[in-house]
Amino acid sequence: MLAPKRVKYRKIQKGKGSLKGKAQRANKVDFGEFGLQATESGHVTARQIEAARIAITRRVRRGGKVWIRIFPQKSVTKKPLETRMGKGKGSPEEWVAVVKKGAVLYEMEGIPREIAQEAFRLAAQKLPIATKFLSREIFDEA
Repeated sequence: MLAPKRVKYRKIQKGKGSLKGKAQRANKVDFGEFGLQATESGHVTARQIEAARIAITRRVRRGGKVWIRIFPQKSVTKKPLETRMGKGKGSPEEWVAVVKKGAVLYEMEGIPREIAQEAFRLAAQKLPIATKFLSREIFDEA
């Protein structure tokens, strides 16, 4: 599973504006022919990123190349169940990627459009945010 090798601080603050606004970078298909773009903001856990990646690679069966454009850099802490309030912040439980609206999550090339659409549809079912299919042709025209 994806996680940072080392971090400066173990526990990270939530941050108020981290999910506001649209993605300023990583919002176009840069590497492959097709992409999966977030249409809403949210947190995607390392497990969800990996589950979607497996769904994509199983569908394309050795054909094509896949890029993962997001990385879980933020630790999420949780306190144990049935614990009273206070006594500090809980311990880090999982790693999440902060995904803004418009960010491209995955990219793919080397396979037909129909198979890419089907693979991204399967991947989207594993993710907690709404997504849409992108093609590089859209950006080449502009």
